[in-house]
Amino acid sequence: MSSSTQRSSGGASGGQLEERVDLSAETSAKIAQARDLVSSSSSSSSSSSSALQDALAILAALEKRCRLGNDTPSLVRVCEASLELCVECNDAEALLNTLRTLSTRRSQKTTAIAALVRRCLPWVVDVTTDGYTPIVSSPAWIDETSRNALVMELRDITDGRMYLEAERARLTRTVAIILEGGGDASGASDVLQEVHVETYGSLSKREKVEFILEQMRLALLGRDYVRSRIVSDKVKRSVLDEEGMAELKVKFYTLLTTYHKHEGEAFELAKCYHAIYATPAVQAEGGGWREALTNSVVFLCLSEYTNEVRDMMERVNLDPRLDRIPECRDTISAFLRDEIMAYPLPHQAALESTPAFDDDDDDGVVVGGGASPASASSYSSRERWRETFHARIVQHNLRIASVYYRRIKTSRLAQILSLDVDATERHISRMVSNGTLYAKIDRPRDIVRFMKKRCEEEVLSDWASDIGKLLGLVEETTYLIHKERMVQSH
Repeated sequence: MSSSTQRSSGGASGGQLEERVDLSAETSAKIAQARDLVSSSSSSSSSSSSALQDALAILAALEKRCRLGNDTPSLVRVCEASLELCVECNDAEALLNTLRTLSTRRSQKTTAIAALVRRCLPWVVDVTTDGYTPIVSSPAWIDETSRNALVMELRDITDGRMYLEAERARLTRTVAIILEGGGDASGASDVLQEVHVETYGSLSKREKVEFILEQMRLALLGRDYVRSRIVSDKVKRSVLDEEGMAELKVKFYTLLTTYHKHEGEAFELAKCYHAIYATPAVQAEGGGWREALTNSVVFLCLSEYTNEVRDMMERVNLDPRLDRIPECRDTISAFLRDEIMAYPLPHQAALESTPAFDDDDDDGVVVGGGASPASASSYSSRERWRETFHARIVQHNLRIASVYYRRIKTSRLAQILSLDVDATERHISRMVSNGTLYAKIDRPRDIVRFMKKRCEEEVLSDWASDIGKLLGLVEETTYLIHKERMVQSH
């Protein structure tokens, strides 16, 4: 091989290594020649365009030699120089064509393709902050249409290339921002859902969570509640508890409350608001802890009674900060006591005025949730939650009545509940159907029975068990008496 301009490294014999030709010196000379050609004819637009084409032709020939000669560093320099010449000539169309041509060359090096994409990113997105926000005040040589076309081209180039998965994720967010800005929120959501960012290894945990939260937000904006729920399951709750994730944790549970409000899931809302309240940043004074704790207590009281709900009420009731919100303290204490509650509660108006009762939907219609999901579509969110609140108080009173009464007149029970007989029967029937109460209504005799009638075998078994316990106590007492006598005798 001749002279110092071209040198080979490695051996091609046996197929072990590809031959590499060093074209660094020639690359420097050709790039300088191309730049001089463009700069010397920058006076008029026609001559500048012609000079740009000549310069790109020079670099295209050199690019082929570098690619075939496996001189990757020189190849990267040639590709970047080609793009930079288009930018210097303010020719957005030439930039787009050059990018497409160089990225689709036969056997193009992955390093060169990655360099092409990364060199173009600063011209369309703000790489100094997040890496996906489109540049609003673009350079004078590129308008909004050309910028968007360049973003789409870059995204197409990154498709299917694992070494550019991070760039593809960020460019997809850029496309979603552009579509949403143009009023196509549904299209933005569809584009963003195409990227399964949870499988990407080149993105940090924080960036993955941010991407998934944006998927949730756009899905909720398009009223695609099923998809938003599926996407939310991709976020590990343990990741949100890590240091530095407090802001994302609050945002995640805030988005999740929108879904649960639509579904009318009061207990899930209570858990979401309590998770927000438990965030250290929210716990600080002025961090919004009062609103989060109030919402948690209100929706906890709106939840249908289960052992899990009771357990959470007991834990929340031990929170010392609850004393600073009297209406919440008194309400949750009333639900925990085995006493009949009067409706409305002393703080009923304050509890029902919480902003969390408001509907997040634009049209004021929420489908699902509450005591009767089928009829909830005609109610506003605040009216539906108010009716649910009344229903939960009635259900609490029915549970207390079942503890103190084995049977009671239906009219008397209705008087205790401050309801008419028909409404009382409806509430009893609903609780019996849900399995939260045992009751039998004898309408002809106007009696409600809360104790299940037992067969003779069950009564006899209980009697035998009680007799066995009694005999055991008698035997133990006799033994203790004899023991004491023996101790005293000595």
